Amino acid sequence: MGGSTFGERFAVTTFGESHGGALGVIVDGCPARIELSEADVQVDLDRRRPGQSRIVTQRQEADRVTIHSGVFEGLTLGTPIGMTVANTDARPGAYSEMATTYRPSHADYTTDAKYGIRNWQGGGRASARETVGRVAAGAVARKILALAGVEVLGWVSSVSDITADVDPAEVTRDDVEADPTRCPDTAAAARITEAIDAARHDGNSLGGVVACVARGVPPGLGEPVFDKLDAELAGAVMSLPAAKGMEIGSGFAGTLMTGRTHNDEFAPGPDGRPVTVTNRSGGIQGGISNGADIVLRVAFKPTATIASEQKTVTSSGEATVLAARGRHDPCVLPRAVPMVEAMVCLVLADHLLRQQTTQLADTPSPPQPSG
Repeated sequence: MGGSTFGERFAVTTFGESHGGALGVIVDGCPARIELSEADVQVDLDRRRPGQSRIVTQRQEADRVTIHSGVFEGLTLGTPIGMTVANTDARPGAYSEMATTYRPSHADYTTDAKYGIRNWQGGGRASARETVGRVAAGAVARKILALAGVEVLGWVSSVSDITADVDPAEVTRDDVEADPTRCPDTAAAARITEAIDAARHDGNSLGGVVACVARGVPPGLGEPVFDKLDAELAGAVMSLPAAKGMEIGSGFAGTLMTGRTHNDEFAPGPDGRPVTVTNRSGGIQGGISNGADIVLRVAFKPTATIASEQKTVTSSGEATVLAARGRHDPCVLPRAVPMVEAMVCLVLADHLLRQQTTQLADTPSPPQPSG
């Protein structure tokens, strides 16, 4: 399958390379009669696109989406939705040196080892530009989730050693989008901007953490054993370029607690269902959502492409030194926020649709033969 398809009931297949003609996605399994327009998708693509501010890559791509199929008169048809985004500011010549030189900590060598051929123009499929298709598909998934009252919101919670103070239960989209860092803690955002500027001027890069909350998720999403909701979320966000770790709820900090302090408490809810008083489980227990907010965090490494000289080798095995050219993010975190949101939306939409066929207890039994 080539690893470019994700999801079961709500399945997406992305295509395209960083400096090719276009990138795109096929979304299969979207229910019919959901309102969807190019403007709905463009909102999230605008948050992902390059050139937004001085702290991200200065590649200038409008990332205007075109919907080619699956939508008619503003409504989804229930058939595959095809979308593309053209590359208009590609500069493959900036990568000519990489045709025979492996960039440190990139997928150059590993791609060669796997296929015996690679697109060296900006990393091809390994480039973060591939996420254009994921974010477009995530915007469609977001429309499905909205009908079920589910909201997915991400933000930058830390960059390097600068950590923001953000309440997952209270943070809003306006809070996140108020600053180019997408950090809703204004004091931390100012320090993050300074740190990213300093790293860029030094020819270096920084990593950090994106946090994400999913509110209004109904209980019961997720499958036992191998398709647990937290496992699926982990696989989804860990498939993003530069992602190196994920934790849900208390995460690794939970290892410092005892069972007595870590266990979540339940209280009777107004509708008769139990309500989680504490949420150290992060909204998922036994791999199934419990109705509380799902809270996760994704760690991103420093951008591998830096403007400082580094030791490496050529494809023929000769030692060399490489200082990257081209336009690159000194820190991926601000643009990674909509990418994390997209992957969370894809998983939740998929499991929401899968859940609709889980309980058929109210379906009349088929007639039994007589005699």
